[in-house]
Amino acid sequence: MTGRWRRRWRDRDEGSAALELVVLAPVLLVLLALVIAAGRTSIAQSSVDAAARDAARQASLSLTPYTAQQAGQASASQALQDDGLDCVMEKVTVDTGGADSGFGVSPGTPAQVSATVSCTVPLSDLFLPGLSGVHRMTSTFTSRSEEHTSELQSHHDL
Repeated sequence: MTGRWRRRWRDRDEGSAALELVVLAPVLLVLLALVIAAGRTSIAQSSVDAAARDAARQASLSLTPYTAQQAGQASASQALQDDGLDCVMEKVTVDTGGADSGFGVSPGTPAQVSATVSCTVPLSDLFLPGLSGVHRMTSTFTSRSEEHTSELQSHHDL
């Protein structure tokens, strides 16, 4: 009698593994896609942070507001490209300051220049329902330009 009951229970469980796989597979695929999306956005945000830092640093080493804008934009674009970040839309803004900061202060006075980098990265290739096609990331970094103001002082002394 015991063997008969074992056979019945075994016969009931034979199709269970396939059914469980059919039910769990989509859930596991969605979880995998979410992990990939989180990793991709984390890496992209790190790249945008680094690009903003590089842009602000390069801008702070420039001698004029115009060259600071150009150096900052070129540096940020190159940093994003070097990291392999494919921005759908990229925007780099370098703030050289007004009369009270940046290039507006008198030579020898500590100043700062900031750069803001925005990058819109595509996520639509993950094919995850409910996940928008793009994610915009923005980072701002401010760099002190004490070296720049010292160089300006020496150029004004000439």
